[in-house]
Amino acid sequence: MSELRTAVVIPARYGSSRFPGKVLAKLAGKPMIQHVYERASASKADLCLIAADDQRVIDVCSSFGARAIMTDPELPSGSDRIAAALKGIDADVVINVQGDEPLLPTEAIDALIDRMLQSDAPAMATVGVQGTREELDNPNKVKLVMSNSNRALYFSRSMIPFLRSGGEDMPVYLHWGIYAYRRETLERFVALPAGKLENCEKLEQLRALENDIAIQVLITNLESVGVDTPEDLVRAEQKLIEKMQNA
Repeated sequence: MSELRTAVVIPARYGSSRFPGKVLAKLAGKPMIQHVYERASASKADLCLIAADDQRVIDVCSSFGARAIMTDPELPSGSDRIAAALKGIDADVVINVQGDEPLLPTEAIDALIDRMLQSDAPAMATVGVQGTREELDNPNKVKLVMSNSNRALYFSRSMIPFLRSGGEDMPVYLHWGIYAYRRETLERFVALPAGKLENCEKLEQLRALENDIAIQVLITNLESVGVDTPEDLVRAEQKLIEKMQNA
């Protein structure tokens, strides 16, 4: 059996509704997308590229030596953008790294690659990290619940599981914006129509669950800062500067 080929693809949408142009926002002197690309390029993946939707993103990516592919701005999700960018490219395992995760640890990408190269690899996998109810009480932070075997049961912008008065509290988990797919799973996923849950919560991973595509969750104690708002960008820069000073 030939060795499986892995690709990291970063969907970089310029027209973010909450923070337009955020992938090009400067973070410690570099555009955010460059930080993401550098972390992804340092992983075990055989290939790293950016799936863009705007010429301004293409131009900036070219300036720091990244391979960027133009995709249709009207594509409905990051997964659709990735599938479009990969047309004609050899890849058996695909890692979707969001363009707004400038502090995503390379180790998290490598852990997903290692899992997807195993003989019993799942159709899809993602990453979760434990948090507190107080810090996760924010609709921009996606929460998840899992089965005993770490299979995703649901993702939500609301706090799940809900702690009812008199109930017994349990760990709560934040979902990171990173996915791993078998190539055939990605192609099946993007061929499916958006589902009711996806359209309600505006979370594309719910399309997989609605269509019985299992998602395994790898739990990490590493740290990342997703950027959804200008305030998040300030927090990410502070954290990045701290890491540079402590390196």
